[in-house]
Amino acid sequence: MRADRLVAALLFLQHRGRVTAAELAGELEVSVATARRDLEALSTAGIPVYPQPGRGGGWSLVGGARTDLSGLSAFETQALFLLVGPAASISGEARTALRKLVRALPHTFRADAEAAAGAVMTDRTGWSGLDRARPDVIELLQNSVVHRRKVRLTYDNAARERSVRLVDPWGLVDKDDSWYLIAGTEGGQRTFRVERIVAAEATDVPAPRPDDFALDRAWREVVGVVERKRSRTWASVLIDTAYVPILRDHFGLHCHRDADLDDGRSRVRIAAPTPRDIARTLAGWGAEVEVLEPVSVQAELARIGTELVQRYVAAPRTAALRST
Repeated sequence: MRADRLVAALLFLQHRGRVTAAELAGELEVSVATARRDLEALSTAGIPVYPQPGRGGGWSLVGGARTDLSGLSAFETQALFLLVGPAASISGEARTALRKLVRALPHTFRADAEAAAGAVMTDRTGWSGLDRARPDVIELLQNSVVHRRKVRLTYDNAARERSVRLVDPWGLVDKDDSWYLIAGTEGGQRTFRVERIVAAEATDVPAPRPDDFALDRAWREVVGVVERKRSRTWASVLIDTAYVPILRDHFGLHCHRDADLDDGRSRVRIAAPTPRDIARTLAGWGAEVEVLEPVSVQAELARIGTELVQRYVAAPRTAALRST
């Protein structure tokens, strides 16, 4: 007998007040005999569920027994269903759970909850037509995190060096469709890019987790390290003020407008890991961006410009010679 089915039965009873075994069977998609056994199990467990014999009878939840779900405020309910709703558009299990949650709510909250659940959807197919589906290994990793079991990973690092290691999975993070596993290893806490996991094998070995571990805090620390690496080189540039938002799209947090000049341009500070990274991004702007400093970025732009001139200015002449 599944615990989640008993919880669903309890929620349904809370919503309806009185149900027959046949009604519960239809709701849970089980046989009438199974539904009757579930109701008897709830009663045996000490939950005030009692049969009411005779015409118009059934099973009733009496004595004011409630679940935590009924203690939600209207605003909390809306926030919950705004979060759960998008998952229901891509997961059959989430859709079923959402339907059961709605039925367990107080009547006055139900309409707003259903509206919130349908207010947002998730479309994982990009405009290119590529489906950005979750990696297959995510389900295995999620189960290992929940049940606290070690996972054996075959992993390629950034240098494409392959290793096999036994890790303690502590949490998963989905950042803009890129997944990361935060795990404990012999060398301490580590972060693994899921796309670099070549193979993963779940084990029955318990995976301890520090009592003070918090996934959100651990991820903030990871982001802090990454952002510091991404801002090792700073440059000061001049650009038309109207284009500053576009430049901010390119450099994100590492783009700061220092001042607006009288000629319609703005002085902006931008950052990236290396001078070459900055130059590669700015090269497509041509003369619309003027790099004031450092010299290293100016030199990289000059190098890129020289390479382009050598390849594309000489190309028409070479083609003309070949055609004669």
